[in-house]
Amino acid sequence: MSPPVTLFTGQWADLPLEEVARLAAGWGYDGLEVACWGDHLDVRRATEDDAYLRSRREILERHGLGVWAISNHLTGQAVCDDPIDARHRAILPARVWGDGEPEGVRRRAAEEMRATAHAAAALGVGVVPGFTGSAIWKYVAMFPPVPEEVIDAGYRDFADRWNPVLDAFDAAGVRFALEVHPSEIAYDYWSTQRALDAVGRREAFGLNWDPSHMLWQDIDPAGFLLDFRDRIYHVDCKDTKRNTGNGRNGRLGSHLPWGDPRRGWDFVSTGRGDVPWEACFRTLRHIGYRGPVSVEWEDAGMDRLHGAPEALRHVRGLLFPPPAAAFDAAFGAEG
Repeated sequence: MSPPVTLFTGQWADLPLEEVARLAAGWGYDGLEVACWGDHLDVRRATEDDAYLRSRREILERHGLGVWAISNHLTGQAVCDDPIDARHRAILPARVWGDGEPEGVRRRAAEEMRATAHAAAALGVGVVPGFTGSAIWKYVAMFPPVPEEVIDAGYRDFADRWNPVLDAFDAAGVRFALEVHPSEIAYDYWSTQRALDAVGRREAFGLNWDPSHMLWQDIDPAGFLLDFRDRIYHVDCKDTKRNTGNGRNGRLGSHLPWGDPRRGWDFVSTGRGDVPWEACFRTLRHIGYRGPVSVEWEDAGMDRLHGAPEALRHVRGLLFPPPAAAFDAAFGAEG
């Protein structure tokens, strides 16, 4: 059976959940990866108000949609970020931002992530993709020179702040899936290894695989799946187009807005970029991934009402069935 294809609602949070569900069902999506912002899901209400939780379920059921993941990237970002500043105020619920005092924001963000674990369990969802934030992302250029003990302290800070959150995930029977991404504690291969080690490779902490940010860093997204096969808890499909061949456009984006042609890379609709999707989907099948495949639409050059159904068609075309058992019987299984 092919995995369900869902639409991540994070880029649709300006619309009510009812309208996003109607659109997604009409295009043929199997379900939604529900974002915990906008009006889509309030995790506090979901754990405290049975009628509210029923209302979320009823919207999905009315449109014939399932839910296998809820995502709380925005609040997760504040758990161990440094600095905490106006950027966070723009993305956090007022109850998490509070008076903006950084340590209070981090503490309330951690509490909100614990509530997210219990909201997921109440919805019957087993995984929460999201971000962690990082106290050491600001040192990524390693200049002025950064002592090794500062980096060590950053990973300890991550573990100290996230292990209590992960305890709540364990208690709820839910797993957290970090989206490996610039500005997070894990943004490439080596930082992912170190982040996993920092929390003792506990089962509650895994990965949300999104190849878009790997590609412009020259990380092989299919190889990443093989290396971390036991930690791939969720899959987001977002594509990247590189634009570095003119000698001017740099890999880091040059502080230019999304969609600016001077950027060295940008997001495009799934199937229109440089991600080797067929190799990646073959690898997902090889490692035995059976969870949802979620389309994350994010293309500044394309209307989303065109891009979201186009991306769905592309992903569906990659979910071809594996070879029949008769193939192995006839030709011999590899290795």
